[in-house]
Formats: sequence, structure tokens, C-alpha cells
Amino acid sequence: MAPKTERIQFLRAVRQLRRIRSFYAAAIVLWTGSAVWTGWQAPGSRQMWVSVLLLAVFAVLLVTASLSLRRLTVPATGRPMHHAAPHKAPSTGRHVHA
Repeated sequence: MAPKTERIQFLRAVRQLRRIRSFYAAAIVLWTGSAVWTGWQAPGSRQMWVSVLLLAVFAVLLVTASLSLRRLTVPATGRPMHHAAPHKAPSTGRHVHA
């Protein structure tokens, strides 16, 4: 029972890392725009440096999440995992078997 539980936890961790990686990428786009805008409006201001600092923080977080995701390997199992009962196509002709 432990290997199945470990695999489910592994898949959840991978899914969460992918989600957070997309969040970090969106934050990088946001803070890049903010840094460019404040750099254009008030070069060298405190707001520009805060935007650049937050851009650097999210860039480091994105790299860390990407490296963690790359290091994770899918545990090998003998067969593919099916989490639900297989879907059967409904038969068109209903026959009563004796």
C-alpha cells in the first residue's frame, strides 16, 4: 500500500510545483513591467529598486522550482496507474445471456 500512496503524493507534488512555477512566471512578468515603468517614470527611485528586487526574488524562486521539478523523476511501476474504473463503450444491441 505504501508505494501507491507515495506515488500519489509524488504526483501531487509535481502538480503543485508546476502550478507554482506558472505563478512565479506571471509574477516575473508583472514585476518586469513594474520595474520598466517606474524606471521610465523615475529612474533610480526607491520604487524602481523595490520592483527590481522583487523581480530578482521571483526569478530565483522560478529557477529553484524549475530545478526541483527537473530533479524529480517519476517512480517506475510495472503498469500504468488507473485512478478510476475503465470506461466501457455502451453496447448498441442489448442481448440477454442465458
